[in-house]
Amino acid sequence: MDFQIKYITPDIKLSTYDDKLFKTETVFEFHMLVWFISGETKIIQADKSYIFKAGDIFLIPRNHLATIINYPKDGLPHKAVVMHLTKERLKDFYSNIEIETKNIRKETQIYSFEKNPLLESCMASLIPYFDLQDSFPENIADLKINEAVSILRVIDKNIDSVLADFEEPGKIDLANFMEKNYMFNMPLERFGYLTGRSLSTFNRDFRRIFLTTPQRWLTYKRLELAFYHLTEKNKKPSDVFMEVGFEDLSHFSYAFKKQYGFAPSLVE
Repeated sequence: MDFQIKYITPDIKLSTYDDKLFKTETVFEFHMLVWFISGETKIIQADKSYIFKAGDIFLIPRNHLATIINYPKDGLPHKAVVMHLTKERLKDFYSNIEIETKNIRKETQIYSFEKNPLLESCMASLIPYFDLQDSFPENIADLKINEAVSILRVIDKNIDSVLADFEEPGKIDLANFMEKNYMFNMPLERFGYLTGRSLSTFNRDFRRIFLTTPQRWLTYKRLELAFYHLTEKNKKPSDVFMEVGFEDLSHFSYAFKKQYGFAPSLVE
């Protein structure tokens, strides 16, 4: 695996990946603004999936589960410039801006900004700084991030509903959340956080609702989804295991055979 990250500040980075693919399942603590230079990324959320290619710019909102699969493409590495739009920076940005609080709402979608010259120019202007030998001045980093946020507000009038939402996840319906998000291979602590619960409360509520442990239920549901993809969608095991929450093909095959009595490669 050849995966490299260069930071010019803790909130601005250039990532480069040369191997066949890189997969992660995560929930970000801050919004991620991404500009693709080369390569391809597939992002899978509970109710939708996205494919992003070279030249695309998109925003991943914070506190939403996603499976992210990065690929090199056309002989070029997976390469992207990423800005972290942290809650602290955004609070400072919005401190002197009046917005309609009634318009603030929870958003789960990923925002795509197709071929916008203002935003592309802003992100591209960062490239020369990654070769600097000296440290990148923090005040310039502030200006660059504020520039990006200002452009987002110009090209998407509804973006304040995402960027100006500073609330933490509250206690929500556990059964509904888990039924929508079981395919994400997250630590139980993160599932608890996103449903507004401590780990102990999450485990207690989970057992009361589902009458089993989280680990057993998650494995069963992921294999059930895999069976559907194999039988109804005619997908291959190698195309399925990552999308349903398994880390490697051998573990997936072992668990599948244990649950169904035959290997996933034998599904017709």
